[in-house]
Amino acid sequence: MIPMKAFIISTCISLSAMCASFSQEARSESGIEPVASFKGAQVTGVTVTDKGRIFVNFPRWHETIPCSVAEVDRQGNFKPYPDEKTNRWEKGKTQDGDAFVCVQSVVADRDRLYIIDTKNPMIGTTVATPTLYVYDLNTNKLIRKYPLSESTKPKSYVNDLRVDREHGKIYFTDSNEPGLIVLDIKSGENYRMLDNHSYTTAEQDHITVNGRRHDGKVHSDGIALDKKNGILYFHALTGRTLYGIPVRQLIDRRIDEKKITKMKTPSPDGMIMDSRGNLYMGDLENNSIVYLTPDRKSIRTLASGKEISWPDTFSIHDGYLYFTNSRIQEAQGDISDMVFTLEKVKLPE
Repeated sequence: MIPMKAFIISTCISLSAMCASFSQEARSESGIEPVASFKGAQVTGVTVTDKGRIFVNFPRWHETIPCSVAEVDRQGNFKPYPDEKTNRWEKGKTQDGDAFVCVQSVVADRDRLYIIDTKNPMIGTTVATPTLYVYDLNTNKLIRKYPLSESTKPKSYVNDLRVDREHGKIYFTDSNEPGLIVLDIKSGENYRMLDNHSYTTAEQDHITVNGRRHDGKVHSDGIALDKKNGILYFHALTGRTLYGIPVRQLIDRRIDEKKITKMKTPSPDGMIMDSRGNLYMGDLENNSIVYLTPDRKSIRTLASGKEISWPDTFSIHDGYLYFTNSRIQEAQGDISDMVFTLEKVKLPE
């Protein structure tokens, strides 16, 4: 997700933050199990591959970050992915080859890892064209990159993505310039949909977490794909309406608002759908993770409690929902002593 601008703080991360730590604590009463922790490094994205490999990312929201993309091992330690050089962008450079500048999301799909680099450090103005990098997980080599030059703006912050192999498309949200982006996998053509539309624009200028108001507008953010029914769900972070648009409208570039579904939900960050049709999202204001049932008629709580603090991004593997705690509402000063975590909780029966 993109942090509210009031939360952006410059800080330095000590060398001790370069290694994650792993906790052997037993499962809590909430059923949440620790996977890894990152001291002084604000993690947002997470994805788990079919083979169980775990990848995370650290957006450049602070002066120093340990790396942009990392792979987490079974002991909870991490190392830069695919290598240190690709993670070694220097501030002040407009672009340094294929070095990551500000990675916001990592998504594994089959044997590919999709990495979206906003090229927008500190969430100001892009220093280069936002780019999607695609890595082969068998070789860990870059096999393709997609500059989103046709669909982004100078202040765009491309947030999250979903891969639609059936239609040969990838869908993105833009949180700074409200709208959806559609990319054709084969040709690389990309374009905007619902640009500055009320559906992709923040509905309010704040949310309230733990009784404290946090100001700032965050537009289209969370995104989830219902592959079975051909529906793309999206949600503004500072908003309470979930929208579901038939992907055919995005592909044909013809919007029919009468066929776009709407549902009131808590204010979430990331979202994800499981194979049974449950749609998971964070309830940021109540330190909870909730899910919409397949019929979309009810919202149920999967987990809540002190182990949840701004559940940012989700991934599903082997019956578990993995999620990151980016603690955005708390990161209002020096974060070098703050601990950001990766957790998991069992999916509902």
